[in-house]
Amino acid sequence: MKPALFSAWQTWALLSACFAALTAIFAKVGVENINPDLATFIRTIVVLLAFSVLLFFTGQFIVPSAVSSKTWLFLVLSGLATGASWLCYFRALKLGPATLVAPIDKLSVVLVALFAFAFLGERPTTQGWIGITMIGAGAVLLAVKF
Repeated sequence: MKPALFSAWQTWALLSACFAALTAIFAKVGVENINPDLATFIRTIVVLLAFSVLLFFTGQFIVPSAVSSKTWLFLVLSGLATGASWLCYFRALKLGPATLVAPIDKLSVVLVALFAFAFLGERPTTQGWIGITMIGAGAVLLAVKF
């Protein structure tokens, strides 16, 4: 048996990137003739409904009281950050081209590395830091006029 081309997490991460790219394209068209905050609200409802159906049909829903308070705290904070990110992203898409908004948004990769280093104790390798720097430089090159 041959080893897999990608590990499971790499496959899911690649799918995430593909769907994130589609999100930018669909959102740019969808926000054209609507307030970006209302567009974000509609998107949020769709996500909520889709996950409700997924959890129901896969039997993964559990009672909220079974979730620890620490988990609740960090998921609520994550949800608030997601909402703020979506609001800013849709506003940026309303005002600017997707080909420039998306690279700036992807500076989140650099920020995740810095935050993970500072708060989670994660230590990328030298190669990792070079890649993170290249992502940051690439985003700047795509989005900033010199």
